[in-house]
Amino acid sequence: MTPDHIDNLPTRRTKHPNPPSSPLTVTTPLTLSQVYKQVGSHSNPLPISDRFATFLPAGLSTPPRLTVPGGAVISATTNPDRVEAPVTIKAYLLCVFASFGGIFFGYDSGYMNGVLGMNYFISLHTGLPVPGPDASAAEKAAFALPAWEKSLITSILSAGTFFGAIIAGDIADYFGRRITVISGCIIFIIGCILQTASYTGLGLIVAGRLISGFGVGFISAIIILYMSEIAPRKVRGAIVSGYQFCITIGLLLASCVCYATQNRDDTGSYRIPIAVQFLWALILGIGLILLPESPRWYVKRGRVDDATRSLSRIRGQPAESNYIQEELAEIIANCEYEQEVIPTGGYFSSWAACFTGGLRNPASNLRRTILGTSLQMMQQWTGVNFIFYFGTTFFQTLGTISNPFLISLITTLVNVCSTPLSFWTIERFGRRPLLIWGALGMLICEFITAIIGVTKGSDPSAVKAQISFICIYIFFFASTWGPGAWVCIGEIFPLPIRARGVALSTASNWLWNCIITVITPYMVSTDKGNLGSKVFFIWGSTCVICFIYAYFLVWETKGLTLEQVDRMMEEVRNPIKSASWKPHSTFAADAGLTREGKLPVDTAEKAHLHAGTHHLGGEHVLHEGDVAPAAPLNPEAANQV
Repeated sequence: MTPDHIDNLPTRRTKHPNPPSSPLTVTTPLTLSQVYKQVGSHSNPLPISDRFATFLPAGLSTPPRLTVPGGAVISATTNPDRVEAPVTIKAYLLCVFASFGGIFFGYDSGYMNGVLGMNYFISLHTGLPVPGPDASAAEKAAFALPAWEKSLITSILSAGTFFGAIIAGDIADYFGRRITVISGCIIFIIGCILQTASYTGLGLIVAGRLISGFGVGFISAIIILYMSEIAPRKVRGAIVSGYQFCITIGLLLASCVCYATQNRDDTGSYRIPIAVQFLWALILGIGLILLPESPRWYVKRGRVDDATRSLSRIRGQPAESNYIQEELAEIIANCEYEQEVIPTGGYFSSWAACFTGGLRNPASNLRRTILGTSLQMMQQWTGVNFIFYFGTTFFQTLGTISNPFLISLITTLVNVCSTPLSFWTIERFGRRPLLIWGALGMLICEFITAIIGVTKGSDPSAVKAQISFICIYIFFFASTWGPGAWVCIGEIFPLPIRARGVALSTASNWLWNCIITVITPYMVSTDKGNLGSKVFFIWGSTCVICFIYAYFLVWETKGLTLEQVDRMMEEVRNPIKSASWKPHSTFAADAGLTREGKLPVDTAEKAHLHAGTHHLGGEHVLHEGDVAPAAPLNPEAANQV
């Protein structure tokens, strides 16, 4: 009896009483029920690949290959080092361009830092005249935006990005990663138009920043997801770090533009920095139209042919290359396994899947979601955005700095120049060491800055020392926690919840960004808390928490594919020991199988039937190394061979 679809089956041969005279021809995917019809009784102890080999003529020497839904033919591998194609220049360039989305985040943070300190902007919104050179210290101190206006203008964008990031997870799962980012660019442009048109009053600029925030939320959440899914494993950390580098480039460009327009006595002083953002949206939006979609999204949607073409473009290899077929087989096998563990459901059940599993299981979805969201919270707790959002106004309050805009530009330059170091260190030393030592370096610098400020804050030499330690503090952040947090959240989630997990993590970043930008003006403004340099005691204390957090809770994912990260978290179960784990098998060889060759989810098929869900192609498609469950789906067919 001929099965529906087999192509180039495995080469190992076993004895068979009545082998066929010729290989079998097939036209549709092979399902579990068809296996029982074709390869004999469920009591047969041989793996599926060995049972299929009994149908093949002697001398066949091609690798195991199976046709999957959509007609694509893939070959699997049991070698964990062969689950990804070699890195090419093309793969680098695709990911590098995608990281351009970080400029949105950085530029917006940087330009608002400068605009809030511009004389024309302050005068426009307060009605106060610009103090002359002979103005008293009290007059100069009074010439500033009220704390509530600073808080509203800066935090409203973060509020928009929080909701935008959450919505982006749904859109990315339904329409794709690429389309979601392009949509974010369009929304961002609409917000920029409103901000540029603003004049007196806060209505337009606040509304524009809120709308732009939705666009930035789309981009910041899904760009990380997109890069993590297409980047080669050996350089994924470095490439995703490029996102943080682009954030620093955005900050630098914003500082340069604001520095150039700060003395203009017209609306161009703030409108030019705002309008420049149109360029970033156009470059990213148009560029992404030309880039391929994530192959992992195609696999999740069951579009294997499209996944093959996409992976071929990303890796720069022919679609029929063994490298492409073996990597695709691993992605599909992992997807099949994850869909058994996390069955596909409705809208609310798919969100609920992010919170399944117990707190005591380090590999549970709940623990991964808490890890991702808390990691982004910790990144904000480092306090670095205090410098990038309010650095100019903070340096003005020190009273001994003649050009706060220049100092702000210097801190931004330190940020930009320090980030590329992480491209090498994050792959050489790993994620855990960077976050642990980075937190230690930051907390030391922040406590020293605070101590200098409260002891000799009025001494110009002491202020210079403060600025020096602030720059060292920024160096530690830019080379460790800045890129490290983004890299980790793109790696820790399994495919079924990856889009929503990354979206929730990014939303957490923006939520805490919003909280910090709301409360910070009240802490440091001269008419409110007036903490001055004492605020660094707060940031130093939170960095102590970051240090403890990184040591006990952060996993080491260096050099692993996203599928191998899943397996590592399931097997190690302790982040402190994660660096010693090494890949020992592939999902394509044994995904979904225990050592005894049985499905680990005993009721998987029943669960799919009762839930109305299904595997790729409608039924479980077998891969090399699969072993049939103990009881056949079609008992009557077991004796037909």
